Amino acid sequence: MNALHTETAAFGAALDTLTDAHWDLPTRCTPWTVRGLTGHVITVLSRVPDMIAAPAPPAPDTTATGYYRPDERFSQAANDLRVRTGQARAVSPASFRRTVTAMLHAVDGCAPSRLVTTRYGDHMLLTDFLTTRVVELAVHGLDVADALGRPAWLTPQASSAVLELLFGTGRPDLDWPPETILRRATGRAPVTTAQSQQMTEAGLRPLTLG
Repeated sequence: MNALHTETAAFGAALDTLTDAHWDLPTRCTPWTVRGLTGHVITVLSRVPDMIAAPAPPAPDTTATGYYRPDERFSQAANDLRVRTGQARAVSPASFRRTVTAMLHAVDGCAPSRLVTTRYGDHMLLTDFLTTRVVELAVHGLDVADALGRPAWLTPQASSAVLELLFGTGRPDLDWPPETILRRATGRAPVTTAQSQQMTEAGLRPLTLG
């Protein structure tokens, strides 16, 4: 999946430029700092090799869109655990690169038809599950970039994958830059009633995000 390669490379390049002060900046994902949010991203990527190493389920029962359904995975208890796990992880550009290398090594040898079981018990095509990892990289990349006061590093491959998940097409008929669409569609920017209506008419399928 090209989007996974390009977005991890862009995210990693941004982390390479951070100073000690940058890591402690607050993000919109309270109470995470840049360090804690990056720890969360590393955590969600680190699970991929173990999923691939586990036995494959017999058939898929969840799509990438269905993965983001509003159930216990986004409960307060689950969100609190995400926060604690992200904050507890040792984070550095090197730890991010090691995690990405292990994940891509596991992924690159898999057939498109490979199935995996998520930690929530979903049975998914690996390609669908990897789309959810691109979502994590893309939207939290926006969170980190905004915390740093920097332009978004969202790659065309990742924006296309996430926009397709959100709207059923790689580029909805909206006259906004991709990063603006993603911010507005995922609650990362305020929207007017007219803008909300525009997204609905463009086919927005809202996702539940932690």
